[in-house]
Amino acid sequence: MVKEVLIERANGVLAITLARPDRRNAITVAMYAALAEAVESAATDGDVRLITIRGEGQDFTAGNDLADFLTALPRDEEIPVMRLLRALALNPKPLIAAVHGNAVGIGTTLLLHCDLVIAEESARFSMPFVDLGLVPEAASSLLIPQLAGRRRAASWLLLGDSFGAAEALEFGLVSHIVADGSAQDTLAEVVQRLLAKPKEALQLTQDLLRRGNSGEIVERIELESGYFAERLESAEVKAAILAFFERRAGPAA
Repeated sequence: MVKEVLIERANGVLAITLARPDRRNAITVAMYAALAEAVESAATDGDVRLITIRGEGQDFTAGNDLADFLTALPRDEEIPVMRLLRALALNPKPLIAAVHGNAVGIGTTLLLHCDLVIAEESARFSMPFVDLGLVPEAASSLLIPQLAGRRRAASWLLLGDSFGAAEALEFGLVSHIVADGSAQDTLAEVVQRLLAKPKEALQLTQDLLRRGNSGEIVERIELESGYFAERLESAEVKAAILAFFERRAGPAA
């Protein structure tokens, strides 16, 4: 068990909480493995009807823990983040996310695989993969252009521009915008509405919604994964991440 990922099962809901608020829920390799295990287990658990995901503290997630990603990432087996992304793409259970604060990198791209996304008004989304010498993941290079058009996708994926909740709602990344501080309450309301519906009809409808392009999505995840793994070994990535930490540290006093 990874203490930074809280997993609770109750009343037909598998609730996942990113619980590393002191690091803005930056996701480590161990956390990715725990998240993948949770989503995979829910797929075959007949008692689980819904999956929810949220974050503690000031942000949904700051994305990858870059230092951990470079030092702890396994080199001779599947990258845990790719295991998670595949599990999300193939997940047969309705998945609902509650987003507040910043959703960086995978904090934005994993939302592409959610069925409903509740975002607080001040939420910010960004995908700065290129800035770090990396490439997009989670089939975002396929799904973001499909949802928002190529030009906006380029501004977010090539330039690394961020965007807010209103724009995310407009192009379909999120389904609900709520007042700051109320995402958790709205999540609970949405969960109760879903649980009140006929179980089999809900499951079949969710399956129909996802069935059309799941093969194409997984294929794109695999393509991105190959590029991503190659990039991790590059001098360009190491230099970009070093520069990131130097900028964050700021000038010496």
